[in-house]
Amino acid sequence: MPHSPVSVTRHLRRLLELLAAGAPAEELGTVAAEARRDGATAEDLAEVEKAIEAALRVQSTLRQHRRREAELTALFDTAGDLAALRDLDAVLRSIVRRARMLLGTDTAYLTLPDEEAGDTFMRVTDGSVSGLFQNLRLQLGEGLGGLVAQTARPYATPDYRTDDRFLHTGSIDAGVLDEGLVAILGVPLLLGSGSGGQVIGALFAADRTPRTFAPDEVALLCSLADHAAIAIDTAKAMADARTALAELAEANAVIGEHSAAIQRAEESHDRLTDLVLRGGDVSDVATAVAGLLKGDVAVHDGSGWPLTAVGEHGGPFAGGPADGGDAEEAAALVASANSSRAAARAVSRDGRWVCAMLAGQELLGCLVLYGRPDLDGPDQRLFERSSVVTSLLLLLRRSVAETENRVRGDLITDLLTAPDRDPAGLVARGRRLGFDLDRPHVLLVARTVGEARGRLADAAARYLFGSGGVSAEHEAAVVLLLPGEGKGPGEAAREAAAQLGRLIGVPVTVAGTGPAAGPRAIADAHTEGVRCLQALQVLGRAGQGAGVTELGFLGVLLGDSHDVDGFVIATLGPLLEYDTQRGTQLVRTLRAYFDCGGSLTRAKEELHVHVNTVVQRLDRVQALLGPGWNTPEQALELQLALRLNLLSGA
Repeated sequence: MPHSPVSVTRHLRRLLELLAAGAPAEELGTVAAEARRDGATAEDLAEVEKAIEAALRVQSTLRQHRRREAELTALFDTAGDLAALRDLDAVLRSIVRRARMLLGTDTAYLTLPDEEAGDTFMRVTDGSVSGLFQNLRLQLGEGLGGLVAQTARPYATPDYRTDDRFLHTGSIDAGVLDEGLVAILGVPLLLGSGSGGQVIGALFAADRTPRTFAPDEVALLCSLADHAAIAIDTAKAMADARTALAELAEANAVIGEHSAAIQRAEESHDRLTDLVLRGGDVSDVATAVAGLLKGDVAVHDGSGWPLTAVGEHGGPFAGGPADGGDAEEAAALVASANSSRAAARAVSRDGRWVCAMLAGQELLGCLVLYGRPDLDGPDQRLFERSSVVTSLLLLLRRSVAETENRVRGDLITDLLTAPDRDPAGLVARGRRLGFDLDRPHVLLVARTVGEARGRLADAAARYLFGSGGVSAEHEAAVVLLLPGEGKGPGEAAREAAAQLGRLIGVPVTVAGTGPAAGPRAIADAHTEGVRCLQALQVLGRAGQGAGVTELGFLGVLLGDSHDVDGFVIATLGPLLEYDTQRGTQLVRTLRAYFDCGGSLTRAKEELHVHVNTVVQRLDRVQALLGPGWNTPEQALELQLALRLNLLSGA
């Protein structure tokens, strides 16, 4: 058959159509078979086959270009991810996923070193199905990955299980076998270039069937590894920058707080100092400190007893009478104050802050802060400064009080030795010194023994501090005058005996009389108090406190007023009231019982009643007076009261 250009052209056009459609190489080869079936000459077949070879070359070139375009696109996208780096894990996952896609492998993964553990771990995997493989850890030099990290060079193996170029270990081989990997390509993540480059990890692509990786595939994976290294380094730099910025911000905040604290401390110190200079009292300073530190504040003396308190947590016994629990609390505060003195700073004890107030080595007292368990450095220093200011105020007040007490002591001495010499002058002198002798006062006479006598006067001044009372030494005792609107003489004497004893460390006996108003009455009360004090010592009640009226018939004998009716009422009052209300004869029965020497038989004859009636009446006496009515001491007081009642004609 002659050569036909048309037929050749038709087959060449078919070849171009298949090439344009992206047909596989096998389909391109069918064009030659079609030409042969159509009866093409040998010359035409040769032309068609040459055209097919050219088409295959064009197809290969296009495939390479498309792959290169895809690779460049992936690298460009990776670079974009790096430029907008927000989450390092997301960028690394994207790089690993692209490596698996571009190389067409079954899986891809990235490992990073663990500096603390000294080995390498799986950071990101894509396409992995084995938990054992995903949790593999490699030592330097172990497995293909260890070799890549050790040499900083790419390594590829078509069959990992039979490759003896690297060290096999049981754990790595088990993980690779569990994942089913055969062909593996690994490249290093390098920072820097040349011999000075630092390996910070490795990127891998792997297949579950044997495969030989081409040089361009190795180069592509190296490019992706370079991007991963940049991402990791950038993230680390950003983390370091954020850490540095945070540390800088924290340091700046600390500096700002410190500066503000210093300024606040200076302002607070100036405020407290100004308060003292303007004549503020201890309570004013405590109120100011409580406001500055946002807590409750109490000021205690050197024995732990309260001077003033601000707030509901100002101390469990602030302003209250002393009892056993208060003594324990006072002792605990003194122990905390001594700890503060030894440490030369405030200390935290039992949920409160305590700072010693010192005059040299003398413990004046302590400043106590409640409600601020988290007291920080600046506030702690402010609290300590406040204790210094309070110490100065206490020293100033004590100096003034000692001076005033000496002057008042002279007045009390004149008052007790010559009350009738110039009564009006004594009252005027008292008013100039801040107390009015014409107002009722409770008078206490306190005495102790031994070397403690010299400390009793100072202790009395401390005890009366802030109460409006005055004290002075007189005739080997200490006399205290307290406003008479408060406690009675017996209660005041007992409280003073307890607290003065704690202040000087030895028992103090205190007698109380009054209330008395006016120079003569106060002098007479002092005479009664001295006699009462002597009676307490004779009765073996040294170290206690009592009022004249609480000594029973001794009070009648000792008191200048000789309050017979008061003694009778205090002793027989329940019986007298019972007889009056019910018309009974309990008082007469009791008198007959004592007159008959305690004989029921004689008493019933004296009273002309049955003996059972006498018994019943005495049972009622016991119910009204208490079970101890027939003890010798109380029986004596009852007989005296019965005799005085009879003699008074009641």
